[in-house]
Amino acid sequence: MPLPETILVKYTEEEAEYLSVRPLVRQEFRSAELVDMVVQVAGKDLARVQKILSAGTIVFHSFRYWWPGFEADPGPLSEILKKYPDPDPQRPFHAEDCNEVILRSGGSLAVAGSPPRHSLRLRREEANKRRLLRSRTVWDILMNLAREAPSYREYSYSLRGDIYALALDPEQVARLARDAAQAAPRALRADLAVLPAMSQIVFICPRVASQGRKDSI
Repeated sequence: MPLPETILVKYTEEEAEYLSVRPLVRQEFRSAELVDMVVQVAGKDLARVQKILSAGTIVFHSFRYWWPGFEADPGPLSEILKKYPDPDPQRPFHAEDCNEVILRSGGSLAVAGSPPRHSLRLRREEANKRRLLRSRTVWDILMNLAREAPSYREYSYSLRGDIYALALDPEQVARLARDAAQAAPRALRADLAVLPAMSQIVFICPRVASQGRKDSI
């Protein structure tokens, strides 16, 4: 039996510990759109995705979504899920594939789990802007850290890329904060003030398809 062609979904901003007074929005989702949202939260595990579709609710990007729960046929659902990449621990890190980094303080190197005390996300296009009279950009400095061979962690369906992580020792952190402050253009300097508190760096590398294009999912 095919999945429903469209599903009426209601959502509102999630508010903790008290009754939400945020407006309730209604929107029709195609089956693949709803499954994509579930995969970003729960991964591509068939049984887990089926369970969430049947329960009819999920929290995604600080919004709670509801829909009439339904039993998803494993055949059509598997056809959607197989379009998503699988983790590949043997996949080597290539700096040219990296388009974003997340600097984090404390905790383990795992992306999931308890949130860090501080974090800073930097995209390549913003970190690669050159300060006047400086030969290096902040992005150059971050990619130089990758020479320490970051370890593969997972494929993130929410970040849509392979995740590599590297622990930073105090000497590396001090050098990073100093060099980045010297290289950063004015618009970026305030964001970099948290660098001395960081202890790890996460590299996000969108999966490159065999024909040379970034994966669309």
